[in-house]
Amino acid sequence: MLTTLKHTARPAETVSYPEIKRPVAPKYRGRHRLHKTKVEVNGVDKEMERCIACHLCAAACPSQAIYVEAADNDPSNPTSPGERYAVHYEINMLRCIFCGYCEEACPVDAIKLGAEYELADSDRHALVYTKQMLLEPEKFAPKGQFHADVDGLHRDKKPVVYDVKLDPDHDLDTVYKTHAPLGSTLSQLADHSSSRELREASKELNAKGPTAGIPPEHRRG
Repeated sequence: MLTTLKHTARPAETVSYPEIKRPVAPKYRGRHRLHKTKVEVNGVDKEMERCIACHLCAAACPSQAIYVEAADNDPSNPTSPGERYAVHYEINMLRCIFCGYCEEACPVDAIKLGAEYELADSDRHALVYTKQMLLEPEKFAPKGQFHADVDGLHRDKKPVVYDVKLDPDHDLDTVYKTHAPLGSTLSQLADHSSSRELREASKELNAKGPTAGIPPEHRRG
């Protein structure tokens, strides 16, 4: 009893999560975000994607969790300040180890790891982050970030959940079975399939190394 009384006057060491959330360290590496920038085009400031699709982030990723597909910019209506832009940009969060190498490798500060740490989700398909989800992460918060017992007290707040409208041809199951990204033919995102043909295709892709498909001028080393 005496020990209990000694602790009653001390400040609490814990907080009532999720009502109260402790701030994270300044260098904490959480959810990824693709950033935009303003560039003057014909005398008018235009918001563009920073990413120039150089593939350096994908080459630097030790877990091969990043897939980038590039395309040339339209000179009359460019998407990024560089010659190319990312048509598809995907991160498989099931593979990501949050090392921050992608952030360090990026020459234009397009991708950064933020402070968001509530990334759990009951649907593994939702953990393959698309370009849209990385550009506007506030609109695609995991379902676990909505706490009904807490946020429900505020009737003006609504749950923020995934609402990704994908092309009908985008089969998320293939991301995990065939190394195929959401809208392309090759990817190094997912686990090997039990199918012999798919296993052989995966081995062939992995044998080429993490820089497979990256132009020589953009490869590291």
